[in-house]
Amino acid sequence: MSPTVSIMFSISILFLLILAVFVGIETANLHFVFGIVIPYLAFITFVVGFIYRIVGWARSPVPFRITTTCGQEKSLPWIKPNNLESPYNTFGVIIRMALEVLFFRSLFRNTSVEIKEGPKVVYWSAKWLWLAGLAFHWSFLVIVTRHLRFFTEPLPEPIHFLDLLDSIFKIGVPPLYLTDVAIVVAITHLLLRRIFIPKIRYISFSSDCFPLFLILGIIVSGILMRYFYKVDLISVKELALGLVSFHPVLPEGIGFIFYLHLFLVSVLVAYFPFSKLMHMGGIFLSPTRNLANTNRMKRHINPWNYPVKVHPYEEYEEEFREKMKMAGIPVEKE
Repeated sequence: MSPTVSIMFSISILFLLILAVFVGIETANLHFVFGIVIPYLAFITFVVGFIYRIVGWARSPVPFRITTTCGQEKSLPWIKPNNLESPYNTFGVIIRMALEVLFFRSLFRNTSVEIKEGPKVVYWSAKWLWLAGLAFHWSFLVIVTRHLRFFTEPLPEPIHFLDLLDSIFKIGVPPLYLTDVAIVVAITHLLLRRIFIPKIRYISFSSDCFPLFLILGIIVSGILMRYFYKVDLISVKELALGLVSFHPVLPEGIGFIFYLHLFLVSVLVAYFPFSKLMHMGGIFLSPTRNLANTNRMKRHINPWNYPVKVHPYEEYEEEFREKMKMAGIPVEKE
């Protein structure tokens, strides 16, 4: 599938999902299916799929330390090691993993390369991808955390404080969330680079584009619901509390835009374990990240090695000496 076809295919799938909600809510009156059945099925799929992927990775054998490093490994006493770039103990692994998960440290060192006239290869720092990725992931985390106010009663104080902090500038009514602006800018950047940068577009598949379009659809529907097409938040919270308490109720008066938002979230949740988004859990099980680099400190023997019957040269010559002589091959013993 060509990159252009992959992009158009992803957009088409998103529009089909939107059309399915419109037909189901406005025409077929399937509020119960889209409000209760699909969210429960999505949650079950997510839990089962997530556990299946994690258990599969955890059972994969890792007989050798294959850590990725860019710093001095611990070796001789008079050579100073770099325990952050090439960790040789658990503490160093934890610090490097934390910096990677929370701040995308390896992506911060991202560089771009271009061939100039000469020919001359030119490298330069490229921080826009790191900044967009950081803004997207942190904004997404804050938004998901803010949404916990719909699933808790009474509202926990930390979530209330996060909500106030996110809308600290009090722009508009209701107040504009800073994370809404940040995530729209970030996801737009991530999408545009896949569409307009030839090298990135060439290696982009539907599995790369569809999650971005799906998340963009969730963001846009949420923004429309908050700032333009208002919904009854009391009814929304009643539905949310019913879902998490396993006593679902279906309040009246919740419009199409909410069911669209909920359905797209359900699709993302169900699709998550089977997509590249599973790097969220996979990074913690990556042997290139979660193992200390002790290759020079101790000898690592493959625990899966089994006894192998060897055939040394002495035995080989003893077995084939006469034939070797006939063929003119020199032998050690006459």
